[in-house]
Amino acid sequence: MTTSQSRQDVVDVLTADHRDAVALIGEVWTIKDPMMRRDLIDTCISELVRHAVAEEMYVYPAMRKHLPDGEKAVEHDIEEHKELEKAMKELESADVSTPEFEAALRRLETQLADHVQDEETEQFPELRRRIPADELVELAGMVEAAKKLAPTRPHPAAPNSELFHKLVGPGVGLVDRLRDKLTGRATR
Repeated sequence: MTTSQSRQDVVDVLTADHRDAVALIGEVWTIKDPMMRRDLIDTCISELVRHAVAEEMYVYPAMRKHLPDGEKAVEHDIEEHKELEKAMKELESADVSTPEFEAALRRLETQLADHVQDEETEQFPELRRRIPADELVELAGMVEAAKKLAPTRPHPAAPNSELFHKLVGPGVGLVDRLRDKLTGRATR
């Protein structure tokens, strides 16, 4: 039988997501082929959107409940998500060989680095200190399940709320995945 100590918890899952997104952005900078660049950035956007939605659905409620300044931390993170979504929306429609694309990519990279820093140095250690290990493992499963149904495209005008994502998110995710399939957009 597997114990919670040998299974990934939510901090492990979210940290791995951060590493993947940062690596994808780094790779985009090194690639000059427009089609490969487009595929990489579309994959990165898809992964970041799913990550953000899962955080908003399950991690932020846990932060509100367990962290002393949880409400303030969540408000800050949601603002960061909104900024990230704006940059992703610009990247989604930008020609990958233009200065506008590179400016939006730089913005995304900078905003993501700040968001990752906040979560990994302040919030994640607090979650591990204040939430039982089994609950963190359970949250990991919920986050992974949410990412499978979440939208794959940025929707900056949509609310960044747990209720919205739980009620409307799966439908939006279905439409996004259908659009991805019809257009041949790269996602994982």
